[in-house]
Amino acid sequence: MDFRGDREGLAADARAALEQSCPGSRTVLLGSLAAGTADAFSDIDVEWIVPDDLFAACVMKAGAVLHAVRPVAEVRSDPDFLHSDRRRLLFVRFEGVPLFWRLDLSVRAQSVADDADYDSANPAARAREGEWSRPASALANAVGAVKAVARNRTADARGLVNRGFARIGEADSATGAWGEDIKRLARAAGRREPGLAALAEQVAVLADQHLGYPTQSID
Repeated sequence: MDFRGDREGLAADARAALEQSCPGSRTVLLGSLAAGTADAFSDIDVEWIVPDDLFAACVMKAGAVLHAVRPVAEVRSDPDFLHSDRRRLLFVRFEGVPLFWRLDLSVRAQSVADDADYDSANPAARAREGEWSRPASALANAVGAVKAVARNRTADARGLVNRGFARIGEADSATGAWGEDIKRLARAAGRREPGLAALAEQVAVLADQHLGYPTQSID
């Protein structure tokens, strides 16, 4: 069943649940929703600042806490901070919610709440090969490319598509026929990781819904 609520309500409910689950924590709404500049394609950006001694526990239970708000289809961790001791970025996809409305949840320990660069240049914080899904990341690129084309940012779309193909080792690239480009990327990712085949088809449908006509890039 499709989600019939509103994105702002989902963000508010998620924030309330996270704060209630961890005494002494707080959340901050970020991005275009916070700035009042969101469009139909904008995702949800939230930062969750937690006590240092509860950081690991909060990261572990975030998916379950959010599942009580709305069933969670998938939680992925940004590979750049997978092993960070005080910072994590979680990508949360809810069931029945538009793919555009992913929750990007930044979890930070209180001691580094104001350190924007914490662990950004720390190789030990990064995931090792095999600890994250390249096809899942490529699918995220495909969704991002749909957004970019819909917003008339074709240069961004080209970069997302090309990086997505490269990430999964496909000798393919953007042609400017965006709907077809994105469907090829999505289905290639699904073939690389069969467990993602259903999601890949959702992304292909998304491309057809929003970009179901051949358009040539002017970049």
